[in-house]
Amino acid sequence: MKGYLGEFEELVLLTIAHLGSEAYGLGVLRNINERTNRNLSIGSLHSTLTRLEEKGYLTSYKGEPTKERGGKRKRYFQLTNSARSVLLEMKSLRDELWKSAQTELSL
Repeated sequence: MKGYLGEFEELVLLTIAHLGSEAYGLGVLRNINERTNRNLSIGSLHSTLTRLEEKGYLTSYKGEPTKERGGKRKRYFQLTNSARSVLLEMKSLRDELWKSAQTELSL
């Protein structure tokens, strides 16, 4: 595997893939919090998004200003081909491990 991907990084990338063109900071955070029943901070998400951009797994762009946000623009995120590749590698690894662990996990 080329680059290490932590659990939370994987979760963020998969959530961005799920949200598609609606993947902006607060939307990603809300989706993760709802799905995981956690109460993560926006700061922890932003540091992870920055790290994923630095690793080359994300690109971002600013949307149009909105009245709801007092004229501020949302920052949207998109997966790069490197992110798609590392996610497929992680899925393959997890599938292999789950398959081989079936006997040990059965009750």
